Amino acid sequence: MLIPSYEDVLAAQERIGPYIHQTPVLTSEFLNRRTGAQLFFKCENFQKAGAFKARGASNAVFGLSDALAEKGVATHSSGNHALSLSYAASRRGVPVTVVMPHTAPEAKKAAVRGYGGKIVECEPSTSSREAVFAEVVAETGADFVHPYNDPRVIAGQATCSKELVEEVGPLDAVIAPIGGGGMVSGCCLTLSNIAPETKIYAAEPANADDACRSLKAGHIIADDAPQTVADGLKVPLKDLTWHFVSRHVSDIFTATEEEIVDAMRLIWQRMKIVMEPSSAVPLATILKNPGTFAGKRVGVIITGGNVDLDKLPWLKS
Repeated sequence: MLIPSYEDVLAAQERIGPYIHQTPVLTSEFLNRRTGAQLFFKCENFQKAGAFKARGASNAVFGLSDALAEKGVATHSSGNHALSLSYAASRRGVPVTVVMPHTAPEAKKAAVRGYGGKIVECEPSTSSREAVFAEVVAETGADFVHPYNDPRVIAGQATCSKELVEEVGPLDAVIAPIGGGGMVSGCCLTLSNIAPETKIYAAEPANADDACRSLKAGHIIADDAPQTVADGLKVPLKDLTWHFVSRHVSDIFTATEEEIVDAMRLIWQRMKIVMEPSSAVPLATILKNPGTFAGKRVGVIITGGNVDLDKLPWLKS
């Protein structure tokens, strides 16, 4: 297992600079009063391709040799990594194939196709996506860019928390959503090097709480196909992300489906920004655990904004 270093983060920041946004950090006096904390929202919903995953995908794609790039890249993803890899591949002019569950949001499928990505559909389970993906790689010979269990991807994601600290200064804590753990691992990689006093927390749907149970058990527990409105957080930890999570994450908090939707709606109403349900989980857990965060300077990673506007979770069907 190749563990990315902080030097890899610095190299990634330089490599991906021309292809990503340095996203803004927004604040809300209302939410500060509501939580008793000073919250700094790192808005990766304004990132290229609408999600933080453009960082890791760009680092992987633009780090390929010309010979490898000719064969293209491939991945399996429920959405944001799929369209982020498609974005990066389109910028370099290389082919990209993505295995996506047929239940993935249509907005994300449309974005993948808009960037020139080829979609191969699978059933909405980890076992199905990995089996179908193995067939794709055997057929194409493409370079596999894993959504999160890839040192190139983690080094790219780590640039997000580096920017956050550079933009707002010292933080008592940083919290990010966790599914497979790519963003959280990036936070661990950066903060353990440049701000070791900053506590790292993760936020997870109660309906897909395998990372929380893994941290408590001391080993990876993987659910195959959990059901949650936070569609980007259904995947399990892998060995590389577990390396970072098990060593550096102080705690993982969970939120119910109702709490996630309420937090999402609150941010839409008060901050006037579009974000997806997965991005609302950190605020939901901050509201639920005020004793941990009150009186603290807290960085909150808003991971993406690729939401289907025709299927907002508070709309009646």
